[in-house]
Amino acid sequence: MEKVKPIKLEKDMKVSELVGQMKDAGFGARKIGRAAEIVKKMFADEECKVFFGLAGAMVPAGMKQIVIDLIRQKKIDVLVTTGANLTHDLIESLGDEHYHCDSWDDEEFHEKGYDRMYNVLMKNEVYVKLENFFEDNWDALKGEKTIKGFLKKIGELLSEKNSLNDSGEKIFESKQGGESSEGVVGDSILKACYENDVPVYCPALADSGIGLMIWGRKAQGKEIFIDAFEDMKEIIDFAWTAKKIGVVYIGGGTPKNFIQQSLQFSKGADYGVQITQDVEAGGGSSGAGLEEGKSWGKLKVGAREGENFVDVRCDATIAMGLVFSDLG
Repeated sequence: MEKVKPIKLEKDMKVSELVGQMKDAGFGARKIGRAAEIVKKMFADEECKVFFGLAGAMVPAGMKQIVIDLIRQKKIDVLVTTGANLTHDLIESLGDEHYHCDSWDDEEFHEKGYDRMYNVLMKNEVYVKLENFFEDNWDALKGEKTIKGFLKKIGELLSEKNSLNDSGEKIFESKQGGESSEGVVGDSILKACYENDVPVYCPALADSGIGLMIWGRKAQGKEIFIDAFEDMKEIIDFAWTAKKIGVVYIGGGTPKNFIQQSLQFSKGADYGVQITQDVEAGGGSSGAGLEEGKSWGKLKVGAREGENFVDVRCDATIAMGLVFSDLG
């Protein structure tokens, strides 16, 4: 048996050094330490294709840059996420921000035009800029036939259709005019995925602000036809042809399940890390342990908990920075 070792804190120690000690501690600390080891192993395996599921609204919570850095470091091969994350990503890309909120009066926020996500706020007026973006670029977007293609085109627009202001900042220029139509282009998951040829899947795109923007154009009689099922063929092909597979699930929900169902057409994941606060007893995918996937063929038979896969029961905004701390 391995001995539990006390964590020894040192002045100026690196986060990665702390995480390295956590694997020798107990309870949740050990899970985070093991998760850090497993992601390094899957990222270093050149035969391994990494499927990254990002649920919830991690972007307004400040987790966006971690994902962008992983994309640019070629650590992620396939990204599946929520419409919420992509909507907030686009909102920040067009120059708007999210704000701290440590106490609240939601009726007052409603009157003043703020939307709350736990302890994070956003101005409701950000949707004006979103409307302008889709109105200006509808001709470029309307020809896309898949959700993946539609999102790739947004990434392309963010990457290419901007100019520089006097300070050298990238500015997205809107044809609509007015104060709300321009803003500094921030860094973007969609932009990074386009520039690094990482496919982005969002099977529940309709359940988001971007979905509302698409519906709004359709309600005006503008044409678009997107086959919501076509993306399944490609992600299944990724799973079918991969020599090895690694999965990272930040939360659960639709992103996790979309990846999991594609793994039924593979030999199962070789590596897996899941960070979630949900519990197994409800029977849902979000709380299901990775071990359960063996019964479906989604996790390779013989994969060992703690060596090949691990479930971290923790707030993802706490765990992400720790688990990926040694990958910079």
